[in-house]
Amino acid sequence: MTTVAGVRSVGVMTDIRSLNRPLILGLGALALVRPLTRIVGSQLGIEHHSAVTISITVLITVVWIAAVGLSRNTAPVLTLVLAGLAYGVLSIALSGVLSPILDGSLRGPLANPVAIIPVLATNAVWGLVAGGLALALQRARGVRPPANPESR
Repeated sequence: MTTVAGVRSVGVMTDIRSLNRPLILGLGALALVRPLTRIVGSQLGIEHHSAVTISITVLITVVWIAAVGLSRNTAPVLTLVLAGLAYGVLSIALSGVLSPILDGSLRGPLANPVAIIPVLATNAVWGLVAGGLALALQRARGVRPPANPESR
């Protein structure tokens, strides 16, 4: 890519249209296991320890890293940042639908809109960390990004 001054930009830009949207949404939806486990447990009267939540989070993160790091995905970091954001949006929507049904009133980020940004930011950072690890896994496997045609 070239800037206005004619200087080439840094790195290979990923065309947003080339991202694997089903993978992003699927990984985001997979992470809904976290809140669904908590919801089902609370409805059954089962109290989860923090170790359960952490274990589920680690397991989901490993699946995210493997799904992207073991593929030839050209934008592993962006893919997993977007998966984290997709999870954030889906979990906010899930909370908005289920809290009135289960608790009788709206709870969660939709009841307190100031909380929406931190929820999305936290999950974007989760995706960023997982994406960095997926990228490292790709590099360890010898997978390299496609050459920038403008740099030739």
